[in-house]
Amino acid sequence: MADTLADSVSLKFPDGSERQYDAGSTGRDVAESIAKSLAKKAVAVAIDGEIRDLSDPVTDGDLQIITREDPRALELIRHDAAHVMAQAVQELYPGTQVTIGPVIENGFYYDFARNEPFTPDDLPKIEKKMREIIARNQPFTKEVWSRDQAKKVFSDMGEAYKVELVDAIPEGEDVKIYRQGDWFDLCRGPHMASTGQIGNAFKLMNVAGAYWRGDANNPMLTRIYGTAWADQKQLDAYLHMLEEAEKRDHRRLGREMDLFHFQEEGPGVVFWHAKGWRMFQNLVNYMRRRLDEHGYDEVNGPQVLDKALWETSGHWDWYRENMFTTQTEDDRVFALKPMNCPGHILIFKNGLKSYKELPVKMAEFGAVHRYEPSGALHGLMRVRAFTQDDAHVFCTEEQLRAECLRINDLILSTYGHFGFDEITVKLATRPEKRVGTDAMWDHAENVLREILEQIERESGGRIKTGVNEGEGTFYGPKFEYVLRDAIGREWQCGTTQVDFNLPERFGAFYIDSDSEKKQPVMVHRAICGSMERFLGILIENYAGNMPLWFAPVQVVVATITSDADAYALEVAAALKKAGLKVETDLRNEKINYKVREHSMAKVPVILVCGKREAEERSVNMRRLGSRDQASMPLEDAIVALSDEATPPDLRND
Repeated sequence: MADTLADSVSLKFPDGSERQYDAGSTGRDVAESIAKSLAKKAVAVAIDGEIRDLSDPVTDGDLQIITREDPRALELIRHDAAHVMAQAVQELYPGTQVTIGPVIENGFYYDFARNEPFTPDDLPKIEKKMREIIARNQPFTKEVWSRDQAKKVFSDMGEAYKVELVDAIPEGEDVKIYRQGDWFDLCRGPHMASTGQIGNAFKLMNVAGAYWRGDANNPMLTRIYGTAWADQKQLDAYLHMLEEAEKRDHRRLGREMDLFHFQEEGPGVVFWHAKGWRMFQNLVNYMRRRLDEHGYDEVNGPQVLDKALWETSGHWDWYRENMFTTQTEDDRVFALKPMNCPGHILIFKNGLKSYKELPVKMAEFGAVHRYEPSGALHGLMRVRAFTQDDAHVFCTEEQLRAECLRINDLILSTYGHFGFDEITVKLATRPEKRVGTDAMWDHAENVLREILEQIERESGGRIKTGVNEGEGTFYGPKFEYVLRDAIGREWQCGTTQVDFNLPERFGAFYIDSDSEKKQPVMVHRAICGSMERFLGILIENYAGNMPLWFAPVQVVVATITSDADAYALEVAAALKKAGLKVETDLRNEKINYKVREHSMAKVPVILVCGKREAEERSVNMRRLGSRDQASMPLEDAIVALSDEATPPDLRND
């Protein structure tokens, strides 16, 4: 019996059944044993969640057959497409060296070393060759080579970068080579069965320069980006989304709406124009009202703090390369704050705190500075100076659960006010590099896991949840709130981070009911995260057509003829008195020209006044994005617009 077991493999299938297979049986053998049709559709197998080639021998465990329709196959499709692109390039342009070609979000890329860099004009030719290779339906086959063999083969081929990659493979790890026909590459795998399984739902997108291994001291390579999907419908949807994203680009809309600009004298910092700053302050004022409603006290910490503070907090060791520093004549080193938390701990420590005062809730619209590489800067989305809607809750361990749930309610209601209703809450657990004891992390993660389950349960499935293993901050686990915008993109914004570490480092304490000192739990909380980035997300989500309550200019009163100028000014004054943000346009231009110009600037409402409107004391209302227009008495327009311009947190309904 023991000998029989040693020669067999036990597999458990998704339906709960278990079957024995001869040792050495492959994933393809298993698929064929179930159904020939399944074997034809299979592209890989998963054993205990690990994706493997169909040609690999199976081992004991839970097995799933993966077909092209399985969401997990998408990464394989993209991985294989990258290999086919590399083969196509080398067939078309002999002498080109291939370096690395990973799967990335929504697609793949490959970096190439060539004397003459590729241009966008080369992409259709490469794409055509890729389709030829896919049509050949060449099988992917895996070989394991010795390190010396791999280095010699690649060296003889003139593939110097591949030789370097072989050297980087840890000792004792297999050197895997994947072939597709006569072409081969160094690769960890896995791959599908053949190039034909990639399909034709792919497109090469663009080219860019990229330094070898991301180091500016290394040679510049040419990177070709591509996207690949399971079918043409998914590819078309993605390309449509990109078109929409380009139309909604907040940088372009920022120019058209006269909100902000960037320039070289201030790399990574925003030059806010009057309308943009008004929108920024709208966001701040909204958040201030919500904070007051939820019992937060607003504080303000120093911008520049001594290096010693950041050493105590741990940021000097973990975050030094992202901090702006300066040294004074007396040799003291200071840093511009990259976050607000150490300052808030010092405010908490200033004066004795009783357990009766907890929770203490501090909020700050803190201006912070972080060094981001110039290549990473991207409009409002990635800057070097920004404002955090930062807050910290100091509470007892008994209060932690309730406070995290209150924070969750505040975050979700805020997103709802801005029109986001597809939200995912993810728990990010302990990273490899961290501070604090395992017991401390166990406790914090257990509390957050219980809260995550409660959020999902009480939302009735409306709020999705997930876990990002190893993605927590160095001082504690956290919740990450991910929003889905109007065109399906996801944005990670808010966070709730539990921190047992910083209070201990700074010696923060409160006096407990037994008159003993006790360390508080510190909860870091942000809703918008970066106010600048959140505004960029809002601009793109609404395509610049902001809700009336949030728009920097809510109404433009425009005249048809100069005979209506006096009445237009009267209308504007009445609207301003009602609290609306109003501009007038009395220029000697045709009304269609004025309407077109203000529509381009994304003004939500245009009230047109002519001689008849002046006589009737009415207005002609035109809405952004609509060709319809409605004539109504001035008093009715003021009431309707005033009600619509009331922020959602101040509404009675």
